[in-house]
Amino acid sequence: MTNTPEETDGYQAVDIVKWIATIVQLIGYGLTGLNIVPWNVFAFFIGILLWLAVGVMWKDRAIMVVHIGAFLSLFIGYLNA
Repeated sequence: MTNTPEETDGYQAVDIVKWIATIVQLIGYGLTGLNIVPWNVFAFFIGILLWLAVGVMWKDRAIMVVHIGAFLSLFIGYLNA
């Protein structure tokens, strides 16, 4: 069976992005718990943008809206810190 460019060993591109986003978000939580600032915020920005990309790939507006809101909240908080 031949894999399409979007699929590798049963994984689609969206699955890879989803897992990378999840790992990056968990790193952000860990950095927050360790009070490693501002690296925690940068990790969250990357994770949020990757999850936003997943929402776009899935055409899932709820995921897009939640992550746009998270990005704006985090960005405004970062600017006010």
